[in-house]
Amino acid sequence: MIDPRRPGRYERIYAQLRGLIEGRSPNLIAAMATICAVLHHKMPHHFWTGFYFVRDENSLTVGPYQGAVACQVLEGRGVCLHCVRTAQPVVVPNVEEFPGHIACDSRSKSEICLPLIKEGRVVAVLDIDSDKLAQFDQDDIAPLERILALLNPYV
Repeated sequence: MIDPRRPGRYERIYAQLRGLIEGRSPNLIAAMATICAVLHHKMPHHFWTGFYFVRDENSLTVGPYQGAVACQVLEGRGVCLHCVRTAQPVVVPNVEEFPGHIACDSRSKSEICLPLIKEGRVVAVLDIDSDKLAQFDQDDIAPLERILALLNPYV
């Protein structure tokens, strides 16, 4: 079951991040790193929280993140590349059931991935994993998109 306190937590996190990023972050990387740190430490179900940058249509490179060591490059398949290709958020309740899932850490059980779009093109994705099944749903998308919107001036 998803924590009923999550909507309020997202509101507090957004307010905190807005104060830390708007007019204060020197660049995109710093703002992304700040988002990762706050989300990762304030959301108890986050096992891995980070960004991947689009290299080309078939590969991504890791950006700022918090958690276990990441795959430095994702190629050809996986949740993040599906998000890039569709330019839509992807919610995966059980990563073992997602065709082509890339297991950077076998402890990851569920995942959500959201695109960061500039001028109609996905330039990066926010990827969040949990070490428990079904930790993300459609209700996570809007508050995470609102948080991602804090990056718009830097993209």
